[in-house]
Amino acid sequence: MELAHSLLLNEEEYNQLGEYQKSEFIFEWLRFLEKLLPADIRENQKKLVEQLTSLLNNAPGPPTRRLVAKNLAVLYSTGDTFSVYQTIEKCNELIRSKDDSLSYLPTKLTDLDSVVTLCFKSFEGSNYDVRLAVSKLLGTILARALTSKQTPGEHNFRRISLEEVMELLGTGFLRGSSGFLRASGDMLKGTSSVSRDVRVGVTQAYVVFASTLGGQWLERNFSAFLSHILDLVSQSHPKAIQSQMDAIGCRRCVSFILRATVGGLLGEKAQIAAAKEICQAIWKLKKVVDAAMSDSNLETRIMTADVTASQHVLVCALQELGSLIHGLGTTAAPLLQDSSTGVLEAVISVILHPSISVRLTAAWCLRCIAVALPSYVSLLLDRCIERLSALKSSPEAVTGYSFAVAALLGAVKHCPLGIPHGKGKVIMTVAEELLCSASQNSRISVQRTQAGWLLIAALMTLGPAVVQHHLPRMLLLWKCVFPLSPKDLETEKTRGDSFTWQVTLEGRAGALCAIKSFVSHCAGLLTDEVVQRLLPPLPSAVDLLTQLSSICKSYGNSLKTSSTVYRHKLYELLAVLPPKTYEGNAGYDLVTYILQLILGNSVAGGSLEYDPYSIYEQVAKRDSIPKPLPPVLSVVSAATRLFGVIFSHIGNEIQLLLGPEEVKRSALTLVMGALESNNPLLRCAAAECWARLAQVVSDSAFAAGLAQVSFDKLKSARDVVSRTGHSLALGCLYRYLGGIGSTQHLNACVGILYTLSQDSTSPDVQAWALHSLSLIVDLAGPLYHVHVEPTLSLILMLLLTVPPTYTEVHQSLGRCLNALITTLGPELQGSSATVSALRTSCLLGCAVMQDNPDCLVQAQAISCLQQLHMFAPRHVNLSSLVSCLCVNLCSSYLLLRRAVVACLRQLVQREAAEVSEYAVALLRCYGDTFISQTLFLVDINIREIGLEGALLGLLDKELDQRLCQDIKETLSHMLTSMAVEKLSFWLKLCKDVLAASADTTQEEETAKVDDASILTSESDERFHPFSNPRWSTRVFAAECVCKIINQCENAGSAHFDITLAQERKQRDSRDDFLVLHLADLIRMAFMAATDHSDQLRLSGLQTLLIVVRKFAAVPEPEFPGHVILEQYQANVGAALRPAFAPETPPDVTAKACQVCSAWIASGVVSDPNDLRRVHQLLVSSLVKVQAGKEAQGQQYNESTSTMEILAVLKAWAEVYIVAVEKQKNASDAQNHSLKNTKSVEESYRDTSSSASGLLDLVQADLGTLSKLWLAALQDFALLILPSEYASQLPAEGGTFYTAETIENARPHYYNSWALILYATALWLTTTGFIVVDPDEGVTNLSRPVTPTTMCQDSSTRPSVKSPEDVNTDRFHLILGISVEFLCSPRSDAAMENIIACLHALQALFDVPWPRSKIGGDQLGVELLNVLHRLILTRESPDIQLAALEVVRLILFAAQEHVKEKRRSAEEKETLPEFGEGKDTGGLVPGKSLVFATLELCVCILVRQLPQLNPKLTCSPAVQSGKHLLLSEDGSRLVSAALVILSDVPAICSPEGSVSVLPTILYLIIGVLKETAVKPQDGQLPLTVAASLQALKGLLSSPMARAEKSRTAWTDLLRSALVTVLDCLDQVDGLQQQRDEVSLLTAITVFILSSSPEVTTIECLQKHCIEKFKITLDSKDPFVQCKCYQLLHSIFQHPNKTVSYPYIHSLAPSIVRKLLETEKAKPENAAELQVIQEGIKVLTALTATAEEEHRAHLVACLLPILISFLLDENALGSATNATKNLHEFALQNLMQIGPQYSSVFKKLMSSSPTMKARLESAVKGNQESIKVKTAKHAKNPGKSSSIQLKTNFL
Repeated sequence: MELAHSLLLNEEEYNQLGEYQKSEFIFEWLRFLEKLLPADIRENQKKLVEQLTSLLNNAPGPPTRRLVAKNLAVLYSTGDTFSVYQTIEKCNELIRSKDDSLSYLPTKLTDLDSVVTLCFKSFEGSNYDVRLAVSKLLGTILARALTSKQTPGEHNFRRISLEEVMELLGTGFLRGSSGFLRASGDMLKGTSSVSRDVRVGVTQAYVVFASTLGGQWLERNFSAFLSHILDLVSQSHPKAIQSQMDAIGCRRCVSFILRATVGGLLGEKAQIAAAKEICQAIWKLKKVVDAAMSDSNLETRIMTADVTASQHVLVCALQELGSLIHGLGTTAAPLLQDSSTGVLEAVISVILHPSISVRLTAAWCLRCIAVALPSYVSLLLDRCIERLSALKSSPEAVTGYSFAVAALLGAVKHCPLGIPHGKGKVIMTVAEELLCSASQNSRISVQRTQAGWLLIAALMTLGPAVVQHHLPRMLLLWKCVFPLSPKDLETEKTRGDSFTWQVTLEGRAGALCAIKSFVSHCAGLLTDEVVQRLLPPLPSAVDLLTQLSSICKSYGNSLKTSSTVYRHKLYELLAVLPPKTYEGNAGYDLVTYILQLILGNSVAGGSLEYDPYSIYEQVAKRDSIPKPLPPVLSVVSAATRLFGVIFSHIGNEIQLLLGPEEVKRSALTLVMGALESNNPLLRCAAAECWARLAQVVSDSAFAAGLAQVSFDKLKSARDVVSRTGHSLALGCLYRYLGGIGSTQHLNACVGILYTLSQDSTSPDVQAWALHSLSLIVDLAGPLYHVHVEPTLSLILMLLLTVPPTYTEVHQSLGRCLNALITTLGPELQGSSATVSALRTSCLLGCAVMQDNPDCLVQAQAISCLQQLHMFAPRHVNLSSLVSCLCVNLCSSYLLLRRAVVACLRQLVQREAAEVSEYAVALLRCYGDTFISQTLFLVDINIREIGLEGALLGLLDKELDQRLCQDIKETLSHMLTSMAVEKLSFWLKLCKDVLAASADTTQEEETAKVDDASILTSESDERFHPFSNPRWSTRVFAAECVCKIINQCENAGSAHFDITLAQERKQRDSRDDFLVLHLADLIRMAFMAATDHSDQLRLSGLQTLLIVVRKFAAVPEPEFPGHVILEQYQANVGAALRPAFAPETPPDVTAKACQVCSAWIASGVVSDPNDLRRVHQLLVSSLVKVQAGKEAQGQQYNESTSTMEILAVLKAWAEVYIVAVEKQKNASDAQNHSLKNTKSVEESYRDTSSSASGLLDLVQADLGTLSKLWLAALQDFALLILPSEYASQLPAEGGTFYTAETIENARPHYYNSWALILYATALWLTTTGFIVVDPDEGVTNLSRPVTPTTMCQDSSTRPSVKSPEDVNTDRFHLILGISVEFLCSPRSDAAMENIIACLHALQALFDVPWPRSKIGGDQLGVELLNVLHRLILTRESPDIQLAALEVVRLILFAAQEHVKEKRRSAEEKETLPEFGEGKDTGGLVPGKSLVFATLELCVCILVRQLPQLNPKLTCSPAVQSGKHLLLSEDGSRLVSAALVILSDVPAICSPEGSVSVLPTILYLIIGVLKETAVKPQDGQLPLTVAASLQALKGLLSSPMARAEKSRTAWTDLLRSALVTVLDCLDQVDGLQQQRDEVSLLTAITVFILSSSPEVTTIECLQKHCIEKFKITLDSKDPFVQCKCYQLLHSIFQHPNKTVSYPYIHSLAPSIVRKLLETEKAKPENAAELQVIQEGIKVLTALTATAEEEHRAHLVACLLPILISFLLDENALGSATNATKNLHEFALQNLMQIGPQYSSVFKKLMSSSPTMKARLESAVKGNQESIKVKTAKHAKNPGKSSSIQLKTNFL
């Protein structure tokens, strides 16, 4: 195909091709030419024209003709026109030679009435595609006629009005395509009937008409439009609704028009106005009803013409009103609150309408209102129940209000906040009263019976939590409604009359429906016991089923409908019951009866009045009213479903009665007949059944026989019906049998389908054969590869030759091409000639399909390109693909839009930036005008908002939920890929969406709250690209803002550092950072949080919460000490305040509480006065909590009260936790700042003031809070009890939950308990467990103040509890909850909860009293085991560190316990062994605290340092010869474990300590060896410091000196010291990395901290001294320096037996090295420090030496110091290191001189040189002091101090 890419047609290559290849070659050349033009073609224009016109003579296919025409037009428009007339003449000749000239058309396309009539006629007998095309033409023409203006020269132009347009469309809808006179005559005769096709077509034309004119036009003309549309089903046109089926069909059409226009074109404000208009229409119709019915005759059923005339209009109006409000959600609240409109009153007023259809639709409208505005559910239920009870003598009232209650109950499952539990009891009581009173008044028996069971059935949808309380009463009613035995049933048949049987059947159908509802919605209650109680009436129910026909014969046709409904409900119930229900003869009877049903061909529209019980069921679209089929059809559908369920469960013996061969023979006969049915749907079902039958029989011979039957038929038959049916049968056979395992069969199938698909005489045969071929291609997989090339050629040939009018053929071709691309798969990436040709052919086929006028074919083209892009992305032109997608993005065809968005979703996952850029390039290329016309995106500046904005606009107008979800996913992928790079763009998009509807909200907020002034002071009057978007779109925009913040968090710290962001922005203006848009983030969060939509308010609060958490710590560079968020505190307060209004839903208030606590805890605001703005909101909520659950409103379910209360308590808990932690940090800072400067102290004072201010805010309410926290924890403790303890739960519930709503309340406790637990533990810690409420246990409070008084009445509650008992109960409450949670935290348990729980335990054990409870108790061991398991299952370092801190505290508690026991024993002068190990030293696993501690620490250490495990040291997984570098978290974990290990011996007996000491030493020294690596930054590694500290603690242990363990300890410690020394001696690959300083420090710790007998044995001492000698000679100044420091410590050891050997051996070496310094002065600070440390060692040695040796040491030291001095001349030119050494030496001489004056004077007198050097140095020093004194005259103290020190000479 590359040879076709030239300006002129390559005729030489063309002539060598075959016939099919020629058409492909031509098409490819024309496509290339189209891209090439316009170009400079003057030299080749003549040749081009000849080639193009010659193509027309060859009769090319439609796609080729279109390209030829397009290229000729471009050619003449850009080149010379010399031959244009000749070309036109040639075209005319071709046209004249054809038969399809314009004279064929029966009318001229100039008169509007004629065109409209022609369109109406075209609808007659039309299919879907025709109706779609004609309705588009009709709607567009009428819209243009309405809006067009007269142009000069049009003398016959007549202006057409909206009324005339509506009259034209209305005529078609009501009278069809007949002439007016004929239609009138037929209507007079009563014979007129408009076809369904015409009505549906005109309906679509209405939608096209309104859509073309747009939303603004509809908004302006809605009143007239609504009036006309509703008039279509009014009594003004009685013949249109003369039958029920006609009426239902018309209503469906009218509802479709309203939904598509009002729901799809209008924004929220316009929809609210439309709802008011509809409401006014309802009121007008209500007056008609009121005129015919008065209060005095409510008891009488009046059916006048005026009343019945209104029913269909009311049904349509109510349905659209409900759908509108449902879509508006909580933004419709102002509409319902508007008393002048009276929406609720209007809907409720028509519940008493005589028409059941109106009553049902009014009930459904109430359901929609309830789903949209959950706050109205309880209100409406109460109102309807009250009216039902008051008017139960009126049939209309009983049915109408029962419908309403049932519908409202069905809405509850869509309302997360639910309804009060008590409503269920009220409804059950009303239902029982209706059923019991049904027999009292025969006039309303049927209505009361139906209403009673309807209420019970609807009640079941509330779920097990409600139903379980009413289950016994319902089962009793169920038992009573059916005869107990067959004898009773026979007796029944002999009694009663037709009316009695009608009531009976109605009641039993209702009972069956109620039980079905119970089984469907309360599966958790369907225990074996309940099932056994459900089963007894079923045999009677089935028996009655078999006798219905005889009963109907006996009592007439009046029972026909009731008996059909009964059968329907019985089948539905049996289909959902457990299979064991069908065991026995009942199953056989059912099968036999079901098989007797005959499937009819009647087609009917569904409507709610056919099955009132569907009013509470969930439908596919929640705003779409249920449309159950008529009973005659419903019963067949239910029977069919039941047969499929029942047949496999009735036992093999019953199935055998039917006989397998008999079944097969009967089935084959049935299916064979259906395969050749004239009904195409039946043929499709038969082909499917044909293949399923072969699959079930599972016999290859049988399957081959079926295939052969189809082969034979296809060879012999010539009729379309047989050929289509059997061709599809072949495809289905292959689909379900995997090709029947035969390549030969595949070849035969493909061959015959090839032939059929080329039968140009029958497009139907082609379409079915190609569809069947696509099934085979799809299933054959690799087996089909041999057929790929011929199949692809066939597809291309047909695409280029089949006329586009045969849309089904092209659609089947598209399916085939898609299947072929899938079969080729990744092979399409290949570079071979064959693959390249296949790929080009696929792309060519896609191009042909893209140009097809049918939307489905275009959608398939996009799907094929999507597949190609997935398999071979480099070979798909992304630019042209994106161009195609953008053009079709807002197509009026749903399937095309779906295909476009599905393709975009795939593209942006990999190439989001490129897709976005190509879309913008398309806009620049074609301009906004073209795109606006193509995309139908009104009021949107596409150039500004790009593809992302276009998708958001489409999302706002799209009604299809699946497509909306795809759009959201596409935008989410684009956001993830590009939000950081296009930050301003994305934030502006979101802001435009959120700001488009924020004006009203902000104005209201300004009127109420001063805080909002900062947001509303700016008047943003510029144009918004999004006009009044819906609340769901705004919610998505708010969610996008949260995602943007998350993406920026992952992108870098500059997004949250304003200083860094500004610096980088200055360097490169293209850079953008989130922190620079903080004002916009706050504004968007505010707009969302203060909206009318509750869902948007929740999203806004969530956004605000994220903003607060992410930006709380960002400092404000212009105001040091402040943070950037501080300036927005007024905005935050204004956003939060509306959420605490009394009418706010609890979930919004709960979320606001979370934001409040986050804001207060963030530390953004430190001034208590400023904090009080938000703090006061929490205080007001706390007052509400104190009122108790009984005082909560009865608007929602009681569990919502629990949610709100716990949210408040959790918020307070978070604030209290932060306040305590800040105070603790401030206290630590104070301790640290005592040694620091005044500025640090002032900083601490500010911090301390802030912390204490926050704590003061909480302190005022802490007494109340502590009681509420404890009560909440008690509730939670009850709720987490195992199910076997359910009987012990308090009957009335807990403090904050009721027994009936326990399951609903449980998630709220799980969400809140952890922080409340931590806060309670902190409170108890701060009180030290010593403060007890004086009223504790004395007064019978309305709310229990502690868990100990929970759920006890005055008779069982102890009179007074001691403080010890109260504290013990609180302790066990906190510990019990913590242990229960930590024992087995769920895999999805939040890490925050685990850490909070561990912090609570830390706080608990931070004070003595709780520690005393676990110190000597087995509880400590159990807790350690729990923590061990937690560490094993949670890898988080934060969790493990928190767990280790709890372990340390438990060990500390045990130490305290052991110390106390030993102290008591010493006082009593008894000396038993205390501590683990006793006299034997044995430790019992599972009971030993020491063992559990060691186990846990080893787990931590081995995980971080696998080398410590002896079993792993030889493993290849553990690399030898290389130190393991731990992470910072790993180092902290190892250090914490070492601290714990060093404390273990303290809780052991002497013998026990000997048992554990080897393990502890092995681990400590092992960590030291493995982590003692030379530091890069000079800092000692944390693990090394911890090892040394642990080693020091161990060596200092009293057990090392205890009489019973001293010897063993000494031996073990010596061995440990040898291990350290060996490590220094070790020569291996680690020698270069090993830090000898750390190991030398360890040796020093041994020398200094252990008893002398450990280190003073000669061999060890010599070894240690040798190591110090070697280290002193190190060439590393850092090592030398550390060595001097260590020797300094050793020389000062008080025990001479320890220090003297080191002094004698090492002091001479030190002196020698210092004497060498005179020759080699220090060159840097490191060498200087070495000398200084050496001098310090000698100075200290001099001070500690004995008197007789001191003079000698001073005599050695002074010359060394004097040698470091410089004279005046040398001082000026000396280096910094030499100067510093000079000053250091001089300062030391000043100190030593006065101390040892006699030695000093003697030395000076004996050495004049040294004296002169010293005097010169002192003189020079005094001169420099004078200079400094002159410069710093303000500080005389320092000068005098120095002066005094220089006077010792």
